[in-house]
Amino acid sequence: MNKDSISPLPRARKDKLIIKELNDETLVYDRESDEAHCLNVTAARVWKYCDGETSVAQIRQLLANETSASVPEEVVLLALDQLEKFKLLDNAAAKAFQLPGMNRREVVRRVGFVALALPVIISISASPAEAQGSLLPPGRCCGNPTQCASNSCSQNPTCVPPPPAAPSTKACA
Repeated sequence: MNKDSISPLPRARKDKLIIKELNDETLVYDRESDEAHCLNVTAARVWKYCDGETSVAQIRQLLANETSASVPEEVVLLALDQLEKFKLLDNAAAKAFQLPGMNRREVVRRVGFVALALPVIISISASPAEAQGSLLPPGRCCGNPTQCASNSCSQNPTCVPPPPAAPSTKACA
């Protein structure tokens, strides 16, 4: 199956991402969606070659050269499909590399054993820092001491919280 003749060349998304390359994996934090992704070595290598100038067939050949093993094109297509699923490819090129009706199990069945690990991306969602229950600074209106960074709440008859909070007579000490 040759998708190069009908598909745009894959391009990795780089904007609003924090990327950390490790020995056997690449960690990617998406600042836009607050998701963290862990790409195994195969997925990371495919993503690295997605420069908008390298075709699927060329990526397959580069992987084969790096691993000194035969790499079926389906392995590259599976990686591209996962990269698109986790929004790690630019939108313009992303949809062209989906594997309709083919999942990881079917790829294993089709390609059999290869020396290269099948591409894997593990993803988790991370709440933005503002939503993580930060404690209130001194002087802010509070309802009880556990809301305060100082763990101390004192009477303050002038405390007027911003809407929609209810009026309070206490403030963080």
